Amino acid sequence: MSSPPGNSVQSGAGPSNANGTTTKSGLIPTNTVTTKDGLTVRVRIDPTLAVDDVIRQLCINLRIKDPPGVFALRDDTDELVTNDNLRSKIKAKVNLKLVNAPAIEAAEIVEKLSVKDARLGLTLTSLRKYIKEEQFATDFLNRDGLRELIGVISYSHGNTLAYALTAMQNLMELDHGWSSLSESFILKIVQILASEQSLINVCRPATAILKKLVEADPASAPGSSVMPSSSKAPPTPAPGSVYKYGFEIVFEQMRKEKRMLETVVGRLGSADTTMALYSMMLINSLMAHATDARWEEFMSSIERLNVNKAVIRLMSSHTIEDLTSCILDYQANVVRATYRRKMTMVEPDAVPAHAEALTFVWSESKVNEVDGRGGIRKWRQLGFDTEDITQEFHEVGVLGLQCLFAFVQKDPDYFSKVIQEQLSRPEERRCPIAKASNEVVDLLSEHWAIFGSYSASTTFQPFFLSFERVHGLATQFFFRMWNESGASRGDFSRVVALVRSQVKEALRKENVRAWHEVEKEFLESEYRAVRDRQMKELEMEDDVMGRVPIRNLRAKLYKDSLEFVRQQRIHCLLQGAWFMNAIPVVTNISRDTMRKPTRPWRFMRLDNGMKYLHYVDSQAQFTVRSGLEDLPERLDISLINEVTIGTCAPLPNILRDQGDLTYNVSQLQASSLSFALLTAGGGLLAAQIAPDKSRWADWTDGLNMLRRDGGHVASQETEMFVQALTDIGLKVRLLNLSGDRADIPSGIVQGQPPTNNDFFFSDLLYDTQG
Repeated sequence: MSSPPGNSVQSGAGPSNANGTTTKSGLIPTNTVTTKDGLTVRVRIDPTLAVDDVIRQLCINLRIKDPPGVFALRDDTDELVTNDNLRSKIKAKVNLKLVNAPAIEAAEIVEKLSVKDARLGLTLTSLRKYIKEEQFATDFLNRDGLRELIGVISYSHGNTLAYALTAMQNLMELDHGWSSLSESFILKIVQILASEQSLINVCRPATAILKKLVEADPASAPGSSVMPSSSKAPPTPAPGSVYKYGFEIVFEQMRKEKRMLETVVGRLGSADTTMALYSMMLINSLMAHATDARWEEFMSSIERLNVNKAVIRLMSSHTIEDLTSCILDYQANVVRATYRRKMTMVEPDAVPAHAEALTFVWSESKVNEVDGRGGIRKWRQLGFDTEDITQEFHEVGVLGLQCLFAFVQKDPDYFSKVIQEQLSRPEERRCPIAKASNEVVDLLSEHWAIFGSYSASTTFQPFFLSFERVHGLATQFFFRMWNESGASRGDFSRVVALVRSQVKEALRKENVRAWHEVEKEFLESEYRAVRDRQMKELEMEDDVMGRVPIRNLRAKLYKDSLEFVRQQRIHCLLQGAWFMNAIPVVTNISRDTMRKPTRPWRFMRLDNGMKYLHYVDSQAQFTVRSGLEDLPERLDISLINEVTIGTCAPLPNILRDQGDLTYNVSQLQASSLSFALLTAGGGLLAAQIAPDKSRWADWTDGLNMLRRDGGHVASQETEMFVQALTDIGLKVRLLNLSGDRADIPSGIVQGQPPTNNDFFFSDLLYDTQG
């Protein structure tokens, strides 16, 4: 680097390095450096030098008296120049600035925060930008800057509060430094969100902060294998770890502000799409991390506030590119909640809520416990097979009880009328109403693949979010088919088959159908038309597929297939792949987190510990060796909060050919093979475009499956793959039975239990020759 007197640097016979010697590398680009005093010089920087050496030589050549340690280099966007990015900035001929070192900036900002004068807004603007840098953040925290920032948040309002909250949000992207946040601070954030008068630019960062606190539980700490909702005791956080908060701590503060959750749900209807997005992300996080102790209380609040209805409106009232991923995440959370309720036993003797629901159903039936023959036949008069209510709900659990309760509650008079009508008939001709309700629950669970804690749906399912309403319609349809077909007790499975066929027909293409069409299908379809369609379906599919044991087997194979596909997708990530670098073109990605890429290609590979995505950016694709030696950069998997699809555009050619970093994002066209990895605050971790549909499906679904909250399937390829594996596995399992023409029962009849304990199992000896 040479610098003759004046405001410019003249090139000599050849480029020189910082020590004044001629380099052998030939053409070194010329960069412009501006000092704090406004002096501008043109310099040639040897890209092999460290940043500290570059700054030292600049100070010598420009005759700056201050020690080099108080200076740093930044580019025009104020990004700090480090040893990792110096080479790329030299090559791109980026304009550089000689500015205060991060330690100096941190000291000045902490001092200005404590003064709280009229320049506080400008100070916070600088803070929210610099706090993302590790060097600055370390010095800021060491100078007790966090306490000063919390103090500003505690008394500020308006734009000043928005800037302070954004700075806190950016600080919390780090995995250290904020382990000392108090309950009073969390309550302050809750109060900000509970206020309907809060500005949108205040609510956004406050929502992101609360979401981060929910996810910072000990079970989510890197290396932890315990899921947040596990019944196992969570690990004890290490001293100084930020993973010490979690759902319990946040929810305890939320309970002090009764309207907080209601206000957040209300913001789902905000005209500001980003505000709706942040609110959706917070609700998703709360649902995914709710603990066993508070799960029922929280989910009751979600149902009371009718969040499903708000999300259904989002599905239909927006062009939703920005919200698609979040809505599918919510849908997956509801699948998990539905499955959990289906697997939770009904225990009226142990759970008061179960007893209350059953008491309501019984009282609205207007039936006497003593039948005409003088026997106690309470639940059998409503259509159950026995008086053991726990066993009757064994297959559908609490989900079945909730659906029956909702059905009765919607129209108690109709329920009572139907019950009385059936009891007036001969016992053989009565429709088992309660049993039919449970069967409909099972059919709907099968239709929406509620077989486990993972959702494989890639499209919106608004009717699934109206599960109880669909259950009510399908149960009425069951009664009607029973009556119109003149069914008797032995025809129960035949009517079930009719209902299954109608469920499939009425709920087809639910992401584009209107609700009134579904109502019409269930309420107006005639028995003869339904029967004719079902007979045509039976010509193509053996009736054996509808038997209960086969449905249970299919559910098990579905879960096995999903786990197999998950392992296959993650294996693809472990192998690694090349992608094009891209830039996002949607509004929900925070613009100040974008780093404009300077190289067109990126190779990414997941490490064996599945904690980091290692990568390298390159001008051209090359053969990457196994292992991580060729991949110097990495992304923390735990920071990935969302995987958006179809949101990024290829880099303009001018960027690759000439190094010009100026372009209009709004004029770029998003690629259908693109995906972006976002943090909880909407920060961009990576933006890539896959070379083909298969690679796109492998990586988008694989990254979603790595997320601790489960995520959702993004590609139809994965959804179809799971279905195909399930169907093949089922047919293979049935080959032995169908080949031998063995009869598959519709259900297993359970015998009566022993009357006492006076029995034992004898050892039976079999004659091996017999």
